[in-house]
Amino acid sequence: MSTPLVLVGAGGMGRAWLGAIQADPGAELAGVVDLDLDAARGALADAGLDGVPVGTDAVALAGETGARAIVNVTVPAAHHPVTTAALFAGLPVLGEKPVAESVPRALSLAAAAEVTGELFVVSQSRRYNRQLFAFREQARTLGDLGVLTTEFFKAPRFGGFRDAMAHPLLLDMAIHPFDTARFLLGAEPVSVYCEEFNPSWSWYDGDAAATAVFEMTGGVRYAYTGSWCSPGRETSWNGSWRLSGRDGTALWDGDHEPVVDGPRDRPHDEVEGADPGDGIAGSLATFLAALDGGPTPMGEVHENVLSLVMVAAAVESAATGAKVLVDDVLERAYTEALATETREDVRAQLASWTSVRAALGTS
Repeated sequence: MSTPLVLVGAGGMGRAWLGAIQADPGAELAGVVDLDLDAARGALADAGLDGVPVGTDAVALAGETGARAIVNVTVPAAHHPVTTAALFAGLPVLGEKPVAESVPRALSLAAAAEVTGELFVVSQSRRYNRQLFAFREQARTLGDLGVLTTEFFKAPRFGGFRDAMAHPLLLDMAIHPFDTARFLLGAEPVSVYCEEFNPSWSWYDGDAAATAVFEMTGGVRYAYTGSWCSPGRETSWNGSWRLSGRDGTALWDGDHEPVVDGPRDRPHDEVEGADPGDGIAGSLATFLAALDGGPTPMGEVHENVLSLVMVAAAVESAATGAKVLVDDVLERAYTEALATETREDVRAQLASWTSVRAALGTS
């Protein structure tokens, strides 16, 4: 039996999610919400779905249509209010990244999920890639790991909110490889040094290029270099990856099968990874399965918060010119979350945490 869903957001990504919902036999589109009702109706008309209800309030439309869950594809600033309202209305949420527009708001959402007992999953859709899973399996053949690197060079002209963002590359795109690095290494961020800048020819208002070096738990380093205004010889949207370990090196160009190479006297066999599904379709499928009693998906809010923290720490390092400790970012965010939380029940839940890392399950 299919699960009725309300889709919130009818922009470019909203249309992509609309297509994913249409294509999944386990999903049923119950309605589309957007502050611009004409945008909602236009997206439905283009998809051949005239007659699907539209509205400007996700909880209200879910109540009217009998929807069982919300897919939140709003702009980052709307993630917190839309998701909070849905969770307290008894509606599980699958949301686009980032989890929220700031780390304090992300911590608020983690606490709200605890208070309500509802599932909130952040769709880090680029984890849903069979080649990435194979790359992770190859990483496990390399012995002790030393350095993981990502190069990302693209030149998209989006228009809209991304062009006006203060940190378009780090906040909107680098969060994907940062999250992937955590997944590949099975490690968490400890500190970061980052430089961020905007090339003279950039069409973005904010800094569209950055280099960041993270220390991860266990001592491994993760180095990221990227630009969103780099035309010519562009990398994959997944970036280009290299992982160096004691017993060899694994490479992934982001679009083809990863390869692993070790010393001549220790050849590595081809390694197969699991198939998690593809992109947002895979994310949606695992969310729906979880609603029907399946395992908790990748990107559950507690597991996901540190991916946003990596972004926040990198932005702070770029602004101050100094190395930033991730625990310092977490503690300041926690203090702000307690001070600014408007719901008493969520504030009480936050106050009950003995440590932020322990609450997030990463201590």
